[in-house]
Amino acid sequence: MRTQVAIVGAGPAGLLLSHLLDRAGVESVIVETRSRAYVEARIRAGILEQSTVDLLHEVGLGARLAAEGDEHRGIYLQWPGERHHLDFVDLVGRSVTVYGQTEVTKDLGRAREAAGQEIRYEVTDTAVHDIETDHPYVTFTGPDGTAERLDADVVVGCDGSFGPCRAAVPDSAKQSWERAYPYSWLGVLADVAPSTDELIYAWHPDGFAMHSMRSATVSRLYLQVPNGTDIADWSDDRIWDGLATRLGHGENGWTLTPGPLTEKSVLPMRSFVQQPMRHGRLFLAGDAAHIVPPTGAKGLNLAVADVAMLAPALAALLRDKEPALADAYSDAALRRVWRCTHFSWWMTTMLHQSGDPFDAQLQLSQLRWVAQSTAGRTGLAENYAGLPIGF
Repeated sequence: MRTQVAIVGAGPAGLLLSHLLDRAGVESVIVETRSRAYVEARIRAGILEQSTVDLLHEVGLGARLAAEGDEHRGIYLQWPGERHHLDFVDLVGRSVTVYGQTEVTKDLGRAREAAGQEIRYEVTDTAVHDIETDHPYVTFTGPDGTAERLDADVVVGCDGSFGPCRAAVPDSAKQSWERAYPYSWLGVLADVAPSTDELIYAWHPDGFAMHSMRSATVSRLYLQVPNGTDIADWSDDRIWDGLATRLGHGENGWTLTPGPLTEKSVLPMRSFVQQPMRHGRLFLAGDAAHIVPPTGAKGLNLAVADVAMLAPALAALLRDKEPALADAYSDAALRRVWRCTHFSWWMTTMLHQSGDPFDAQLQLSQLRWVAQSTAGRTGLAENYAGLPIGF
């Protein structure tokens, strides 16, 4: 096979990149290790920044988002005895939208299918070759066991943390930074209407808790737990009791309504950045280049920003033979990556228990400042609702 852009990974980053390239008249082929059903069912992020929402509408992917997405003006910050609402619209004129990554992926998959996009699912042994030449290619084994080769002008790695593309950059040509956090999230999906109109971020002596949602009938909730936690040790009753305690059930008339849990998982938390995000004819986007803890709701939005900058850069390179945007892609993307990495780290360390009583007092002081200072509220709102793509 031959194409202009070989995309490794059919998650939101890879699918959106192919959609944007198609609109610019650039051909692509996508290869993906998992099945389409698996990719579309992965439970991941659920908060879209204003810039992400605007882009999806701009490129014709906003119909179901407009009908089913739930726009939110802000969040609640909470600690025992206090709950404060931060109104992003009042503070910075931008909102966020609750719309699950699973739904974004389905919308993208349907759009690419309607456009006749070639996507090879369930491949194995994927490898990238000759990325330092003008003729890179990808090899893989198809689901029927046939060895295949995909020649391209450019390869883009949208294949996450453990795919072959990040590792294909030679050690001598890259730097990386990582922070592993000493706690994880126990996340659950519950078939029950949300008990809140906006997301609640709660600091508590027992550990962080968060009340999010997926729809008017499905809630998404999280508890801070130690690394290495076995999900089998957490019964449904124990989870709901922990959530009720940390989220303040019964305080000031607020109640948490429990319901059937349909999904449980434990998510370790880390920050990771690799740079540059380009080596030769290989470009990286999304989790292939960077990971953030989910506290700041930045993972999916960063991937969208990456490909929103990368698509016009590749179109200029391949269609117009103009390399300037492609040459600038890594530096431009990394400015936003590091800003969002810092914000995610800041939210995480402000809200999670470290076990150090001194840290706890500093956290409470910081939370009071954020909640009561216009500058503090505005800084959180600006970062959470999202900086413009290309910032």
